Amino acid sequence: MRELLLVRYGEVHLKGQNRPYFLRTLVNAVRRAVREIGGNVWISDSRIFVSDAQNMDECIRRVTKVFGVHSVCPAIEMEKDDFDAVCAQAVQMMRPLSGTFKVNARRSDKRYPIDSPEINRRMGERVLEALPGLRVDVHSPDHVLSVEIRDKAYLYVCCIPAVNGMPLGTNGRACLLLSGGIDSPVAGFMIAKRGVEICCVHYHSFPYTSERAKEKVVELARILSEYCGKIRLYVVPFTQIQMEIHQKCPDHYTTLIMRRFMMRIAERVARMDGAQALITGESVGQVASQTMEALVCTDEVVGMPVFRPCIGFDKIEIVERAEQIGTYETSSLPYEDCCTIFTPRHPTTHPKPELIRKAEEALDVSALTDAALQGVECIEVGE
Repeated sequence: MRELLLVRYGEVHLKGQNRPYFLRTLVNAVRRAVREIGGNVWISDSRIFVSDAQNMDECIRRVTKVFGVHSVCPAIEMEKDDFDAVCAQAVQMMRPLSGTFKVNARRSDKRYPIDSPEINRRMGERVLEALPGLRVDVHSPDHVLSVEIRDKAYLYVCCIPAVNGMPLGTNGRACLLLSGGIDSPVAGFMIAKRGVEICCVHYHSFPYTSERAKEKVVELARILSEYCGKIRLYVVPFTQIQMEIHQKCPDHYTTLIMRRFMMRIAERVARMDGAQALITGESVGQVASQTMEALVCTDEVVGMPVFRPCIGFDKIEIVERAEQIGTYETSSLPYEDCCTIFTPRHPTTHPKPELIRKAEEALDVSALTDAALQGVECIEVGE
C-alpha cells in the first residue's frame, strides 16, 4: 500500500489516432513539473500516476498547473485481491469526515469478480457500519468515496480541479505582447492553455517608465511560466519611438501609431523566435485604441494572425480570470508602463487607415523599428 497521485486528463481523450502523441507530450510535461521534487511519473490504463515526491502538497500544486490535466486525486494504491482490506482502508479514509457520502466504483478490470454496483453497495455498507455518523446520499453527497479497480485498487476522496486544456507544445508557438496590466497575462494564459508555447515582448520607455515597472513584467512572466514552462521575454527600448511620435504626429493619432509600431516590432520578434502568431489582451471597446476600426488599423501592419482571447470579455471577467491564475495582484502594482505616458487627451476612436498612414509619413518607420530591435534585451524566465 502506498500514497500517490492519480492524475486524470480530459480533452486528450478525444484525439483518436493522434492520442498517443498528445499523451506522450502530457506525461513529459508532468515529469518536468515534478522533476525538482523527485516525483516518479508513469501512465497506465488511461491514468497518469505520480509517486515518491518529496513534498506531496507542492507536487499537487505543480501538477494542477500542467495544461491538459483535468484533475488530481491524492489516492491510496493497494492490492485489489483482498476486498475486505480494501473496504477497511475505505473506512479509514472516511473516518475524519461527517455528513453524507456515496461510493463511486469504476471497474476497469472486467475480470474482477465484483462488479461496480456491488462494490458500491458492499463498501457503502462497511462504511455505514463502522461510522454511524455518516449518511448515504447518492444524489448530492458531501463526499464521494471513489474506488478504481485497475491493475491494483485505487481509493480517493478528494479530487482537485486542474487547468484542463491541451498539452503545451502541441499547437505551435505565439508571441504575447505583455504589458504590466491585467489583460495581457490573461490572454497569454488562455492561448497557452490551448497547447501553444509562448514568448513575450515588452516595451520599456526608460526613464519615463522605471526599473520597477520592468521588474513587474518579469514577475508576470515568471507567474505565467508556472503554467507555460520557460519563457523568453524580449524587452524592447521604446522611448525614441514614442518621442518621435509625440513630436511629429497629430496628437489624437499618437496612441494608434504607437500600437502600430508595437505590432510591427512584435512580428519581427515573433519570427526571430519561431512564433507563428501574435497575442494581445485587447477587448472590443475597452479603451479608445480597441474599437473595431482601431483594431483594423493596428492589424494591417502585420502579416501573421493576431489572437485576442479576451476580445469579448468585460473587465470584471478579465479580473476574475487574473485572480484565478495568480497574476492580478502583480498586475495591480502601481508602476506605469509605456502605454500610460504621452496619452492624448482626445484619442481618435473611429480612425481611417488612410489618415493614419498619412500621419506616419512624418516618421522613418523602418529606421525607428530597426533601432528598437537592435536594443532588445532577452530575459529567460522560468524552468
